[in-house]
Amino acid sequence: MRIQCREGRGSGDVCDPWTFLDRGSDLGDRAVRHAEKNELSFVAHGEAALVEASRNGRTDAAGTDDFDALEHSKLQFRSGYRAGEGYTGTATLRCSVGRRFLLGLAVALALVAPGQARAAITLTPCPQATDAAQCGTVDVPLDRSGTVPGTIPLHVEVLAPSGLPRGTMFLIAGGPGQGSAGAYALSNASAAQQMQTMFPGYTLVAFDNRGTGKSGLIDCPGLQTSMLTTVEQDAALARDCAAIIGPSRQFYATRDHAEDMESVRVALGVGRIGLFGVSYGTKLALAYALAHPGNVERIVLDSVVAPTYPDPFERNVLRAMPGALNAFCARGVCAGATKNFAGDVAKLANRIEAHPIKGKVIAPNGRLRALEMNGEELISLIIDTDLSPGLAAEAPAAVHAALLGNALPLLRLYDLDLRTSALSAEDLSFGLYAATNCADGQFPFAPDTPPAARQAILDATVAALPPGSFGPFGNWAARIGTAYFCEQWPTPTGNTPLGPGPLPNVPVLALDGGFDLRTPTANAVAVVSAFPQGQLITVPGVGHSVSSADFSGCAADAIRQWILGTLQSFRQASCPRVPPVGKILSAFPRRPAKATVKATLTDAARTVREAEATWLQIILSSASFAPRGLYGGKLVVSQKDLSFTLSRYSDVAGIQVTGKITFVPGNLPLSYKGTVRVSGSAAVAGTLKFSKASISGRLGGRVVKGSY
Repeated sequence: MRIQCREGRGSGDVCDPWTFLDRGSDLGDRAVRHAEKNELSFVAHGEAALVEASRNGRTDAAGTDDFDALEHSKLQFRSGYRAGEGYTGTATLRCSVGRRFLLGLAVALALVAPGQARAAITLTPCPQATDAAQCGTVDVPLDRSGTVPGTIPLHVEVLAPSGLPRGTMFLIAGGPGQGSAGAYALSNASAAQQMQTMFPGYTLVAFDNRGTGKSGLIDCPGLQTSMLTTVEQDAALARDCAAIIGPSRQFYATRDHAEDMESVRVALGVGRIGLFGVSYGTKLALAYALAHPGNVERIVLDSVVAPTYPDPFERNVLRAMPGALNAFCARGVCAGATKNFAGDVAKLANRIEAHPIKGKVIAPNGRLRALEMNGEELISLIIDTDLSPGLAAEAPAAVHAALLGNALPLLRLYDLDLRTSALSAEDLSFGLYAATNCADGQFPFAPDTPPAARQAILDATVAALPPGSFGPFGNWAARIGTAYFCEQWPTPTGNTPLGPGPLPNVPVLALDGGFDLRTPTANAVAVVSAFPQGQLITVPGVGHSVSSADFSGCAADAIRQWILGTLQSFRQASCPRVPPVGKILSAFPRRPAKATVKATLTDAARTVREAEATWLQIILSSASFAPRGLYGGKLVVSQKDLSFTLSRYSDVAGIQVTGKITFVPGNLPLSYKGTVRVSGSAAVAGTLKFSKASISGRLGGRVVKGSY
């Protein structure tokens, strides 16, 4: 089915680009190296070692749940969708014009259900609120069995609807590790606007689940700030984090978050609730539904993670990656950079896993920084492109250049990704991420297996998997999964059960982006098929956290129509393809053999285009620094408007660009304008004016013009 926009608006139209580029509006789970590995496959037939390990792990009282039937099905694949009613229609969805939606970097976190909290919650106006949001605290047991004493205070924020009341919607962020109250910021009128628009008439509830934000934050400094670390070093940092948390670390499983959600519902005194989850928040929403099916009114899932995920080795992510990359580059989008982005990524990753690339890039302080990159790190960077439009704009050209022997653009991109991925524990707790995933993980070893014995089990399990288990990548790619991350986590580790179900027969709307590399569309297909009233909307060209990352507004408008009861009946639908946010870069040029007007014009244009992508990476993150060009100079982000200044910025040896570039509201890809001065030993000096896709000016006294 195809979703079209009213009044002829195309998918490339931006409702309000200034709102999309509102700095500081979205910290989210963007480009987090450890977080958001919540997407892997259901266990497939023939993977006996994993199946057996699951049987040896902890089981719930009922011993099964609604996902057991899916667990042994090969539903990882993008094809094979079957509608419950035998109808896979091609209806048309419509999206309204002029709405303001945030371009986000995922808001995703978590909660789940029962347990006895203190009777009721006292709500008072939130401090420094710019709307009518109220705040309160719900105390929940640390250990609901009562064996270990203690409580955890959960910070809760509530925003009543402005119109006719329709119900209560719990907003669940991702990670795991991101506090929902902090992520959705209901006490900020501007931040809450998107949620109020999507869920008209609903009282909105968001709380920081245990271990996040203002709810007993877990802060493990070593793990939180680690960047240039190996898989083994990350596992050791996770182990050290477990020691910091102490014995209570076993009470941060998804099951525990679910029970906290039920405690908040009871304390608020509300009946059946709606659930809106993003990324890991979708897993938590489904976990709550399994534990408390009778208390669920409806469910919205954005960037879907199944209850049995993540796969311990990230197999479905790796298998789905080539298709997602090829779809992203469809219609010649990446033609200037490469003919086969997916093939380039696979070839380079396998090559550098055996022989890592090394080099030095210019750090923001002007000094050289030595970097080394292997296949695992390349895969992590590529996955990050689904949350960073600037990174996505540069990656095809940078990967292709590395294949041809020029690794500098890719190493610089790697450095930028690391720097823009840094988050405080308050924004996203990697300690909570570790505690939850190392409790939930469906690992091929029993929960009481000593850490010293696990590596041999993991290696043997990976070696026994059939060819193609990791898509085009070698078995080494299994190391990006949570199994290796949690290898040294103290016992018990993994296989904590969720509720017994059954899943409720309620309306379910799932949304997934065609360029979502961490939660592939196959996840959503599998989950929606478990609900008789399930509906799925995909948005081609959009990455992770689709309702906030879809510039066209099609996905968010569909949610609103669904809430109002005006969305058409279908099982599976698609919005029009959304163009890339940033224009995909052409090949990174080498220093010209001779300074000519033509070469200078081409190289200056490519330098400005790359600078635009770098600017996007900075403003759509919580980072604040002045990045350097490949060969020197710097880019300074304006604190006053949506612009940046280049000072002798150089992406081509011997060619430097100086001037101011300003963002121009309009369609996708985003447009810019500005005037720059070109200089350098390999340049024909002059001045160039940029306006959207055109370039003109004088070089060496000669009038020039062209496109870029």
